[in-house]
Amino acid sequence: MPNPSPDARRAVLFMTMIAAFATPFTLGAINIALPSMALDLELTPAQMGWVSLSFLLAACALLIPAGRAADIYGRRRVFIIGYYIFTIASILCALSATGPLLLAARVLQGLGGALFFGTSVAILTAVTPKENRGRALGWVAASVYTGLTAGPFLGGILSAVFGWRAVFWANVPLGMIVLFLAARLRTEWKGPEGEKLDIPSSALYAVSIVLLMLGLSGVLKTLSVPLAAAGAGGLWYFMRREARAAHPVFHSELLFDNPVYAWSSFTALLNYSASFAIGFILSLYLQYARGLSPVQAGLLLAVQPVFMAVFSPLAGRLSDRRAPGGIASAGMGVTAAGILMFIVAGPSTPVPYLALALAVLGFGLALFSSPNTNAAMSAVEPRRYSVAYAALSTMRLTGQMFSMALVLLIFSMVLGKTRLGPGDAEGLLTSMRLAVIIFSVMAAAGIFTSLRRRRPAPVEMTA
Repeated sequence: MPNPSPDARRAVLFMTMIAAFATPFTLGAINIALPSMALDLELTPAQMGWVSLSFLLAACALLIPAGRAADIYGRRRVFIIGYYIFTIASILCALSATGPLLLAARVLQGLGGALFFGTSVAILTAVTPKENRGRALGWVAASVYTGLTAGPFLGGILSAVFGWRAVFWANVPLGMIVLFLAARLRTEWKGPEGEKLDIPSSALYAVSIVLLMLGLSGVLKTLSVPLAAAGAGGLWYFMRREARAAHPVFHSELLFDNPVYAWSSFTALLNYSASFAIGFILSLYLQYARGLSPVQAGLLLAVQPVFMAVFSPLAGRLSDRRAPGGIASAGMGVTAAGILMFIVAGPSTPVPYLALALAVLGFGLALFSSPNTNAAMSAVEPRRYSVAYAALSTMRLTGQMFSMALVLLIFSMVLGKTRLGPGDAEGLLTSMRLAVIIFSVMAAAGIFTSLRRRRPAPVEMTA
C-alpha cells in the first residue's frame, strides 16, 4: 500500500478526533442530564445507571468482532457503517418517549459505536509514522477529554434550555461532518486477503460478554451469580476455540505471547474500572447533596477533562521520546491520589477542594491514556491493528461497565429502590465513600501492573 500523503494523514487525524469527541461528549452530557431524564421518564436509580451502561454493554459485546471484520473487509467501510448507525440511533434516543425505548436506542448506539471505536484509531495508526504516533494519539486523547469537558458544561446548558433530548440531537451535525470526511477518503485499509469472519465465535463472544456484565451488574439479583459464571465460562471456551481456529476472531497470542500488549490492556482495564463512574456519582453528589444546578455541576466537573485535554498531547509527545510504560505508571499513581481525595467529600466540602481533586485526577488520567495506548499499539503488527485496538477498547469499555456496575451494586445495597433526591443525600454520600475506597485500591493496583511491561521492540511491517 503506498504511503499516504500529508493531506490524507491530516484528514484521518481530523476525522478520528471528531469521532473520538462525540461519544465522551454524549456520556458526559448524559451524566448532567440524568436528573431531568429521570423526572421525565420516571427512571429508578438502577435505570439511570443503565442509560450509560446499556450503551457500554452493547459496544463491548461487538467491539472485537467488529475489529476483526474491519481487518477483513476494510476499516474505512466498517467505520462509515458504524457512524451511520450511531447517528441514526442518536435521533431515536432524542425521540424516545419511555425509559425502555431510550435504553433500546442506546443499545443501538452502542452497536454503531463498536464499529467505529477500533477502526478509527487503527486507520490513524496505519497512516502515522511510528516516530509521530504518540503525538497523534495524544491529540485523539485530547479530543476524548475535550468531549468530556464539553459534555457536562454543554449538557447542562442544553438540558436547562432545550431539555435533555437536545443532548442526543447534538450528535447529528457531528455525525454529518464525520461521514463527509470519511466518504472523501479514497484509500481502504485492511489486513491480509483470504481470511474469513468466524460468525459462531463472534456470537459466542458477544453473548458471553453480555451474560458476564449482566451478572456483575446485579440487575437480576437472583440470577447474578449464574449469569456471571455462564459469561466467564463462555469467554473461557471462546479463548480455547480461538486457539484452534484457522481464522480466529481474536488472536490469543496478543495476550499470551506479547507481554507489553497484555499488561497495557490489563492496566487499561484497571484504570477505567477505577475512574469512569467517578463522573456519574459526582454529578449526583453535586446536584443532590450540594444543591448545584445542572449548569453549575457541569462547570465544576469540567475541571477534570480540561486538565486531561491540555496535558494529553504533551504526554503523548513525551511517550515518543521516553518509555511510555513508565509515564503511564506515573499516571496511575496520580490517578489513585486524585480519586482518594474525594473520600472527605460531604455536604459542606469547599468547592475549591473539589476542583483541586478533579484537577489531580484529570492530570493523572492524561499521563496514563495516550502513553498506554502508544505502548500497546507499538507492540502489534500493522495487519492486526483493528482487532488489537478493538481488544484494547474492550478492556476500556469493560472497565467502564464494571465501574458503573459496581456503583449500581452499591446503590442497590445502600439505597435499594429509593428514588434519589435531596432528601437521600446521606445514603448517596455513604455510597460515594464506599465507591471511592474501592476505586482507589484498583488504581493503586494499576501502578504495579503497568510497571510489569517493558518497552517493546519496534514492530513495523506492511499493513
